[in-house]
Amino acid sequence: MLAVDSDSATIEADGRKRVLRVGQNVASQSSGQAGATAVLTGDAGGHFVTTGSINGATVRFLVDTGATMISLGASDARRIGIDTRSGQAASVTTANGQARVMRVKLDSVRVGEIVVNSVDGLVHEQDMPLALLGMSFLNRLEMQRDGPTMTLRKRY
Repeated sequence: MLAVDSDSATIEADGRKRVLRVGQNVASQSSGQAGATAVLTGDAGGHFVTTGSINGATVRFLVDTGATMISLGASDARRIGIDTRSGQAASVTTANGQARVMRVKLDSVRVGEIVVNSVDGLVHEQDMPLALLGMSFLNRLEMQRDGPTMTLRKRY
């Protein structure tokens, strides 16, 4: 941390200076797959939102340790090309009550340089504002929270 003011912070990482604005998040990563890391910065509400990918398609994720699996809305699943017909129908309890979903297998999920293959996911019948980055991905990582940052490190 080099400097902080009311609407930004200046940091130095890997020999590079970066200015982070309030509410902005950043992901940095190592170059190797084993032990790959991603560092996320929480928004003003303390939520960790980041851009990643599912099966190579860009997705906005909300880190949600209370979600058992990665959860996608119907339109995101269609855009990504996920075939829910091969999934298993289920009903789940969410913060908003019961929801009908299709359980699917995601070929790959990426956050920064962290890639996890063959990840369980849920596709909801309704659209969702963000995909939930749940424990089916996160349980393969080490998570460390330090103030407004969360470091994810691939374990296996």
